[in-house]
Amino acid sequence: MPTPGFRPTHVVPGPGMPAWEAPDPARPTVPLDPLLPVQLVERRGDWAYVLCANGWAAWVDGRHLIAVPQDPPAPESPLTRAADPRPLLARADDALARYRAAVEELAAGRLDGEAFRGRTRGLRIGVIVDGEHVWLYDAAHGRWVYAEGTRLSTYATDEEPRAGGPAPTEVAQAGGHPPTQVVTRDGP
Repeated sequence: MPTPGFRPTHVVPGPGMPAWEAPDPARPTVPLDPLLPVQLVERRGDWAYVLCANGWAAWVDGRHLIAVPQDPPAPESPLTRAADPRPLLARADDALARYRAAVEELAAGRLDGEAFRGRTRGLRIGVIVDGEHVWLYDAAHGRWVYAEGTRLSTYATDEEPRAGGPAPTEVAQAGGHPPTQVVTRDGP
């Protein structure tokens, strides 16, 4: 559950990313999941301290974070493939119910660790609710969408930009890593 005042500023790139307890490569921790919304709290050179949507915090290589718009897309923006959040909410509810059932069976001793991993493999959901605002992960299309009421807009995606769409904004390449690419509805 996001902490009060949580407002994502970035998302983790599609493949996920390593994380550290401190800005020190010798102190790794659990990697961050792909497309996890995070809020940038502090920068120290290439290091970035982020607060995750689930309340967890870690240091990451800030060069790989994908920036998101400061404000959610306006309701009058064009609708995307899924114009209604209810199907995504139903899929998230179903995935959470299946995960909860597997956890209950694991806790009751009816599943071992391997069976639990098999039962939960492929389950992927993401939901952030903040009053009338909701961010949902659409696993079928590899994207986060923002909904205010019954209108959806794509917020972040793990897809590469398509030919003929807006050109990406290039950021200076540092340390031999590919630059962050930001694509907006209005172009670069």
